[in-house]
Amino acid sequence: MAAFRRALVLIRGFKAYRSSGESMTQQISTEALLARLMASPRGTRQIIAIAGAPASGKSTLAEQLVAALNAASPGRAALLPMDGYHFDDTLLERRGRRAMKGAPDTFDVGGLAALIGRLRSRLEDEVVAPVFDRDIEIARAGANPIRRDADIIVVEGNYLLIGAAPWASLAPLFDLKVLVDVPEDVLRARLRARWEHYRLPEAEIARKLNEVDLPNGRFVMANSVGADLMLRNL
Repeated sequence: MAAFRRALVLIRGFKAYRSSGESMTQQISTEALLARLMASPRGTRQIIAIAGAPASGKSTLAEQLVAALNAASPGRAALLPMDGYHFDDTLLERRGRRAMKGAPDTFDVGGLAALIGRLRSRLEDEVVAPVFDRDIEIARAGANPIRRDADIIVVEGNYLLIGAAPWASLAPLFDLKVLVDVPEDVLRARLRARWEHYRLPEAEIARKLNEVDLPNGRFVMANSVGADLMLRNL
């Protein structure tokens, strides 16, 4: 119980929500989600998907869950961000998609699926995943080691629950699927703050918001299927 209380203080700001269009999606609090993961059987690997629009807070939620699980039992959980599978800028330039980086077709979905498959098999002592460095807008290979003794792998990313190919190939790899929902006005404010932090010119911020990030967020919420849980993050 003491370990659970210590873990719980790491979780902040997420509320239960049931969407009118998601009647089969279970309502659950973030505290209950953490408790559910902590009570899962030891020695059995579970792969959890956390999806949502850009700036929905999915990355923060995933990081907090992993930190809380590891605070209670060191080494029990590991994080796998989808963003490590961004196509490189040089490839996007050749394909004429550099300006739309972050759209569904600018990721190596097959590479992500293959790595999750390796994690499911649990045959290797260590699987090393790439990590996206937002400061330089480049994915760095061999940056995120995931040990075989980690029972719970939390995968986070925008498109993990998309029901169309090629993203739909990921669904059978997940044991639990969570969708984070946020009102668009909140997303817009968070995204603007993100790009202002990186000192982008106003014209580029407006382009990113209106041509890339917000359309991608609408696509995520309209096309994500099969979520077991939904959380609203205000």
